[in-house]
Amino acid sequence: MKCIFCGNETHVTDKRESPAGTRRRRECLKCKKRFTTYEKSEQGSIIVVKKDGRRESFSREKIKNGLMRACEKRPVPVEKIDEIVDEIEENLRKKGKEVKTEMIGKMVMNKLKKLDDVAFIRFASVYMNFNDIKDFKNAMKEVKE
Repeated sequence: MKCIFCGNETHVTDKRESPAGTRRRRECLKCKKRFTTYEKSEQGSIIVVKKDGRRESFSREKIKNGLMRACEKRPVPVEKIDEIVDEIEENLRKKGKEVKTEMIGKMVMNKLKKLDDVAFIRFASVYMNFNDIKDFKNAMKEVKE
């Protein structure tokens, strides 16, 4: 691999497995600067089947953005959100090549329900398209259970 600082060859000084993939500590043979790389095996893509039947590629970023909005101004660390996204993606890969948006939404809601009640209500209000106060009351009952 080329050095990110000067473009010359590097060698690996340390290699470890981590949740983010294979972590490699590298050192440039010329400038002697060090940096870390992560290697993750590429897996087949997941196709998401929308409510109207359209299909699109799975996007980790869409899930993460939805979680970030739901957890905004809540005491939820970003690392926990990343962990949830990883778990959801892993579970979806086990389900097959095509998954419905309903399955993804339910997975996210289950994770949020265990994580933070307010974030759960925020996400549910958008995901379930709340129309009036009755919908909020029903969601609150679900949180209390």
